[in-house]
Amino acid sequence: MRCRSSTCAGGVGRMGGAGARDAGAGARRRSAIIDIGSNSVRLVVFDGHARIPAVLFNEKVLAGLGRSLAQTGAIEPAAMDLALTALTRFRGLCDAMGIASPRAVATAAVRDANNGAALIDRVEQLGFTVELLPGEQEATAAALGVASGIPDADGIVGDLGGGSLELVRLKRGVVDARASFPLGVLRVGAMREAGQRAFARAVSRQLATAEWLDDARGLPFYLVGGSWRALARFDMHLSGHPLRILQQYRMQPETAARMVRVLAHIGRSTLKSVPALPSGRVATLGTAAAMLAALVRHLSPSDLVVSAFGLREGLLYQHLSVAEQAQDPLILACRDEGERDGRFAEHGDLLDRWIAPLFGDETPANARIRHAACLLADVGWRANPEFKAERALEIGLHGNWVAIEPRERVMLGQALYSSFGGSGTLSGFERLCDAGDLHRALRWGLAIRLGQRFSGAAAAPLRSSRVVVVDGALALEMEADTRIFYGEAVARRHRQLAAVLGVEVRLP
Repeated sequence: MRCRSSTCAGGVGRMGGAGARDAGAGARRRSAIIDIGSNSVRLVVFDGHARIPAVLFNEKVLAGLGRSLAQTGAIEPAAMDLALTALTRFRGLCDAMGIASPRAVATAAVRDANNGAALIDRVEQLGFTVELLPGEQEATAAALGVASGIPDADGIVGDLGGGSLELVRLKRGVVDARASFPLGVLRVGAMREAGQRAFARAVSRQLATAEWLDDARGLPFYLVGGSWRALARFDMHLSGHPLRILQQYRMQPETAARMVRVLAHIGRSTLKSVPALPSGRVATLGTAAAMLAALVRHLSPSDLVVSAFGLREGLLYQHLSVAEQAQDPLILACRDEGERDGRFAEHGDLLDRWIAPLFGDETPANARIRHAACLLADVGWRANPEFKAERALEIGLHGNWVAIEPRERVMLGQALYSSFGGSGTLSGFERLCDAGDLHRALRWGLAIRLGQRFSGAAAAPLRSSRVVVVDGALALEMEADTRIFYGEAVARRHRQLAAVLGVEVRLP
């Protein structure tokens, strides 16, 4: 079955062109989502561009609404009281932030508990209108969250919560088949007591009811949910990964079984000392690893890809217009950052067009990252003069970007670092980005540096000039009244860029 309605964001599979301007109005909106989950109750307030809103506020309480479902079929009173206390605070925060109608959704624990309706009644007394999401709708929203941050995602999305596991076939960003299983980390404790092999067989028996999974073996598996994000953080810690960014972090399938073995011999106190590993996830980390290992055994995925986006982002994404969904979230976010922190609006797009003739042999994927670097080319100008390059590097490497692979993050960081005068190529990222890609990004950075110095980050000099390689020489061609912008400082950067391009310099 294919999901092609506006609710399920169906006809959207591929991003718009890298140079596309805001589709629709691209309105900036402030909104909030209350996620009443089986493990946690969370408020997230979003602000900014509709296609890629920034998180203005994010708070969760691990209420554990689904903890007692397997034993009693009900939400225990203490968990309900904890959730209601948190939701009372969230209501007040929304009011204080001027958000009149936050969207409140409840998932598996409330859906399955025999006292779930009683909880909804009490929540609605606080002024919320609660949507009880059916399992397939929950699965769809999680998959659309992945598509929002990885627009061409093609594989199986797995959203592991406290009360359920949702699996969705995502075909290049389009939702296809989906299923929900009562296999959340708070519900499968008894199944694990028989050992990992028996547990994996029990999971496989349930998965066998979704026959469409048979045709999805060997594809990437996209991990959604706090338990699996925590597992990825632990793997980063063990492997010494040089870039601690969860979005699009990749693990080999065999990592899941290795994690089961490692976690069997590590105490909770040791896990709680792991940097950035949420202490509230430690108790379920072993179960999350066991579930992932069982899925790997059943599905034989090509690799495991972490998505920081899930249900909440999917709920936002599914209400965008088709034109808004088609926007490239990386380019849009970089343009927004550049216009907010740069000196002149739209300078980045103009700069990219100016340097593009020097890199005509590039793949569309590399050209897209070069465009992102140009959009961010002015973001470090407010920094301390001694640390502008470091500031630019930090933005490139650790910015809150999506739709960008770790290799591309390093290239973006290198380009910005070089554009602000950083020396040489970055070290410590050899696992993610080879020397050829780093040198390519360095050339981007020096081309940006030339354009910035020549134009003073203003538009007019760039519009009336061009930089090209002609007969083995780097030439800066310009109209007569633009020649006044070519001074000694520009000539130095002209020579520097020619050197890294391996060509001669042709002076104006």
